[in-house]
Formats: sequence, C-alpha cells, structure tokens
Amino acid sequence: MVVTYETYPEAQQAIDVLAHADFPVNKLTIVGSDLKSIERVIGRLSYGRAAISGALSGLWLGLFLGFFIVILSPTATSLPFIAAASLIGAGFGMLFRIVTYSISRRRRDFASVMQVIATSYSVIVDPELANRARNTLENPGAKQS
Repeated sequence: MVVTYETYPEAQQAIDVLAHADFPVNKLTIVGSDLKSIERVIGRLSYGRAAISGALSGLWLGLFLGFFIVILSPTATSLPFIAAASLIGAGFGMLFRIVTYSISRRRRDFASVMQVIATSYSVIVDPELANRARNTLENPGAKQS
C-alpha cells in the first residue's frame, strides 16, 4: 500500500500526480475499504409518477428500437415509423410500470437511489515500486529515477 485517502477524488488525484511523473500507472490499483450502502429517498411514489416514469423509459426504448429498425430496414419510412415505435414503447412502459407499482404498492411507496461507497480509498502498487510511488507523491515536482 502506498497511501490511503478519505475520498475517491483524492485517490484519483494521487494517480494523476504519479501519471504526470511517468510512473507505470498500470501497476496501480485503487481499493475501497469498509463499504457501506446508502439509499437516498428521492420522492413518494403514486400511480401518476409510476405512469410518467414508465412512459418516459418506454419512450426511450421505443425511440431506440425505431431508429434501429429504420437503419436496418430499407423499406421502413423514417419519421412515421419512429414516432409509432416511440408511442408504442411509451404505452408498454407505462402499462408495465403501473402493474409493477400496483403489485408492490403497500410494501414500498417511495422512490430511492441506492449507492455503495467506501469509507477509505487506498492506492496500492507492486512492492518493488512502493517507495518510488511514495517519494513521487511526497515531492510531486522532483524527478524520480
């Protein structure tokens, strides 16, 4: 292990310093320790919100499939076909999300975002390069041999 930081951006900055000093960065690894799960509640769910979010995600899927089919099929007309695929995707997305919400309604009436973060981030390197990495991080402007 070369050094440990409290945040991931600090560990990234250390890698940047080593990269600018011509250190063999393919020998470095950032390891997150003491992982914890954080769930941030972003709002309350309702049938309206479920319908809107389902329609939007279905719209994107329909739009993607419409473009994909138009590219692969020379006989498909462009704009009307893409519009129809988008509307069909929005309809199916809305229907699927409403059904999913009504099944799980009493168990989970909120929307959230889950994230896994580490308490600390260690920059580790092969043992034969550890001293060189430490010296470079302590004196970023100095040339290392």
